Amino acid sequence: MFKKTTLFLLIAIFFSSCGYKPSAYYAKEQLDKNVYVRVEIRANDPRNSVLVKDAITKILIQKIDSKLVDNEFEAEVIMDLSIKSVSFNVLQYDKDGHNKLYKAKVNLGVKYFTKSTGKTIRFDISGENDFAIGQGVTLNDTHRFEAVSKASDMAVSELLSRVAVASFE
Repeated sequence: MFKKTTLFLLIAIFFSSCGYKPSAYYAKEQLDKNVYVRVEIRANDPRNSVLVKDAITKILIQKIDSKLVDNEFEAEVIMDLSIKSVSFNVLQYDKDGHNKLYKAKVNLGVKYFTKSTGKTIRFDISGENDFAIGQGVTLNDTHRFEAVSKASDMAVSELLSRVAVASFE
């Protein structure tokens, strides 16, 4: 027990003394302002666009404590999101040849403009979710909805690190 406590304290002292800060710290510096989020709604897939907006809103409020505003005139940061692609691939079949395990992948395009610096930064992020369905069950809209929701959450989690890296450029 003493060794574990000592090791933990040494690691904590090392990270605090070398100036280590997590990527969320730098992302918060960039996005801890009034933020307006605009999502490109795809006519052929409006449900997924709503899922992406919900995921980005959740992470901006919970992890960064951003203040979301209703129009871009009040915003200091304007973030545009677009769904580049949503795909489903079969990963595994059962012994009878039925699909058993799937992978959902969501690719998003992100562009954000900071009014104070006049800089526009663009990048792509992606998220994946592996999921299984029951034997003899076909892939339906409920499965797709849940899988895209989880994959969108994973993609949006990548957003923070990309914003943090972009803050150094």
